[in-house]
Amino acid sequence: MRVFKFGGASVKDAAAVANVASVLKKFAGEKIIVVVSAMGKTTNGLEKVVQSYYYKKCDTQKALEEVKRFHLNIMNLLFRDTDHSVYREVNNFFVEADWVIEEEQNHGYNFTYDQIVSLGELISTKIVSAYLNDEGIKCKWIDVRDCIRTDNTYREGKVLWDESLALAEQNLKPLFNEYNIILTQGFIGGTSENYTTTLGREGSDYTAAILAHLMDATDVTIWKDVSGVLNADPKFYKDAQKLEQLSYLDAIELAYYGATVIHPKTIKPLENKNISLYVKSFVNADAAGTVIKTNVQTKPLIPSFIFKTNQVLISISAKDFSFISEDNLSNIFGAFAKAGVKINLTQNSAISFSVCVDDDEFKIPALIEQLQKDYKVLYNKELQLHTVRHYYPSTIESITAGKEILVEQRSRHTAQFVLRDIFK
Repeated sequence: MRVFKFGGASVKDAAAVANVASVLKKFAGEKIIVVVSAMGKTTNGLEKVVQSYYYKKCDTQKALEEVKRFHLNIMNLLFRDTDHSVYREVNNFFVEADWVIEEEQNHGYNFTYDQIVSLGELISTKIVSAYLNDEGIKCKWIDVRDCIRTDNTYREGKVLWDESLALAEQNLKPLFNEYNIILTQGFIGGTSENYTTTLGREGSDYTAAILAHLMDATDVTIWKDVSGVLNADPKFYKDAQKLEQLSYLDAIELAYYGATVIHPKTIKPLENKNISLYVKSFVNADAAGTVIKTNVQTKPLIPSFIFKTNQVLISISAKDFSFISEDNLSNIFGAFAKAGVKINLTQNSAISFSVCVDDDEFKIPALIEQLQKDYKVLYNKELQLHTVRHYYPSTIESITAGKEILVEQRSRHTAQFVLRDIFK
């Protein structure tokens, strides 16, 4: 049994959905769990709905209507019959969103976010499943919330592995007696109270890894709009090269530092059961792509670049000019954990502790306000974080040219720089 994951770009429009069918036809007769993300930029659109609703703006319904129209246009191109059952099924999910935004706010932002944004995956999988069946590719749609159980950490649900295994054995495994293809959602899970959680932004890769682990899959394939894992984002580096193979170690390092091709949590569930991961192009499904597995060396061993924008550098020091002690660090890390803010880089001196994080208009102001109760806090915004894996001197010179270096760190294999542009 195999697991395939198709991201938002692979189902961004009607033509892309048709291409998914073409890819799956190449694997006729194989047992496959297909994990599908929200279509195109749907997650961004639903995030606008959440923000408008939560902050009581006047355009909540308008934002939701934009998401509706986007999906309706795709369905009108995929299905000739406007009485097709998929229209009713998709509309039911939008009714759920209407119910949420019509109610008074009784929950926190993160809870509200998960109940609304998760609809993107549910809608996309209904559409893709219906199209595949119409095209003669027999598949079974299931709700992944019936298989992946999480705790109540909204926007970053933590998987309860024993409960999830029991659910997968009960609700997923028997379906392969009748179907070769089971189609489900990425990014989301469910709590014991039947509330929806999300697994973290871009978490569909992680979903594929979870299901592969639970079902003892032979391998996972992530279908992308690139030829495989590249050593850099081609949007920022024109000469990006494909890596033919990656060790689990290098893959998890690149993911941790922010490489967008693989979700950071994806590797561990696969490595624990020695399940190989392939990253392949849905544009050229027959091409080799990149394989990630244990006991291999990364080839070719060339510098890999990760570029993160919209960074904040927060510098924390004691108000009485005392040392940053272990007690201080414990309190500081506790504040970051409570705020749900991931740390991309840290550096400390005798009297200060600096942290580079992704900017988040909801989380960061509250975190800074909390830290200011006990510490002196300074911060710089609109920064860049460059990470180079397997660097050499000329690569460092190329990425720091014309930049002001605020923080620099180097180990044997990895160099990181917090930078901002020098304006003349």
